[in-house]
Amino acid sequence: EPRAACVLGIDLGTTSVKAALVVAGEQGPVVAESCSRETQAQTGSPGAGSQGMEQNVRKIISALNECLAALPQQQLQRVRHIGISGQMHGIVFWKRDQGCKWTESETGLAFEPEEVSNLVTWQDGRCSPDFLSSLPQPQSHINLAKGFGCATVFWYLKKSPDFLKSYDAAGTIHDYVVAMLCDLKKPLMSDQNAASWGYFNSRSKSWNTDILKKSGFPVHLLPEVGDPGSIAGRTIYAWHGIPKGAEVGIALGDLQCSVYSCLTERTDAVLNIGTSAQLTISMPPGFQPPESPEPFSAVTYYPYFGGNYLAVAASLNGGNVLAMFVDMVAQWIAEMGLEIQETTIYSKIIEAALTQNKSKLSIHPTVFGERHMPEQLASVTNISASDVSLGHVTRALCRGIIENLHSMLPSEYMTEMGVRKILGTGSALARNEVLRQEAERIFPFPVVYGKDVDAAVGAAMVM
Repeated sequence: EPRAACVLGIDLGTTSVKAALVVAGEQGPVVAESCSRETQAQTGSPGAGSQGMEQNVRKIISALNECLAALPQQQLQRVRHIGISGQMHGIVFWKRDQGCKWTESETGLAFEPEEVSNLVTWQDGRCSPDFLSSLPQPQSHINLAKGFGCATVFWYLKKSPDFLKSYDAAGTIHDYVVAMLCDLKKPLMSDQNAASWGYFNSRSKSWNTDILKKSGFPVHLLPEVGDPGSIAGRTIYAWHGIPKGAEVGIALGDLQCSVYSCLTERTDAVLNIGTSAQLTISMPPGFQPPESPEPFSAVTYYPYFGGNYLAVAASLNGGNVLAMFVDMVAQWIAEMGLEIQETTIYSKIIEAALTQNKSKLSIHPTVFGERHMPEQLASVTNISASDVSLGHVTRALCRGIIENLHSMLPSEYMTEMGVRKILGTGSALARNEVLRQEAERIFPFPVVYGKDVDAAVGAAMVM
């Protein structure tokens, strides 16, 4: 049926913007078209120094406009619903009546940011541990951390209060896009994003306004909070040819949408290894997180859909550790006066590891530390004369990456929560057979591959 309605899913990522047109197929949702563009939006943060991590919102929206302009017009005219996801912890500020201006483009109307600050991203490091410990204790099950929206507002309040006076609205970058598309007078945010900002109680679904007011926090900047999957509003113009009045969902967390895009059964866990790594399970219905964060716990509970929660072990050590190892080998070879391409080294070390099934060598691979234990770095133990070949070391390194995740979210706990199988996704798992073997060895569940995580597709599926 050629005139069937389709859903547009958008993900505003750290490095790129992705748009996907999703239509209903016999076996479930099918991606009809997709497009992604690098934002190249990284910019200086004069006030925050080298720790700051900001992006230019104009560049992000320009990448978004390029993505939509590249999708087929006849498909966009069939869009009736728009789902949007993005980086949960970041924050952008704007002026309510001057957030953007709409202009004619070749592909219909588009908006351009006007009175809008930079986006302070989730990777921003201006809130040092000392600064964070000087802030009031939140009433939330998630520990406050650098890059969280409310922490950043506190930073401006203390270091640059005039900055905040220029704006009367704030949200994540995807909340901003939803507010502009629907001309929302007050920004609206899902509890997924709110929980990621800090100072939000997921049980009562409300901001810690009393705690915040006592510290002079500008609570008028906090968005209204609604349920993920609900409609935030309707488009006020025919955006890139999408009919005016299309329903726009409340903006969602990219983590939740990534999981939603591949998780079909509640009894599945998702093991995603890209640059970093995550192991995620869907908690049983009715689960409520503890009132306050468990100290040193490696697991964070994030609001999901339908009042449910995800338990997430997010490791800072994934494919980046293997990349670092390859880089180290390349440097050693170069110091011998020889030269081998890194891609060649990568395939050679995997090949060597496939011939070494056993290695007594033990590698704890946390080169980049972990959020719950930032000071613990990597170590190699149990080195014997017989286990130092490239194959042994690579095998032990791959096992270490999986074991580290397993120690954060043990399989006993997963079994208790009803997990029956694991979906393996992400670029590092896809190109590394040794990592796949180790995942299958360490977890007592069948591991299946083939489904990829895609936040833009997940955002469309929710709609």
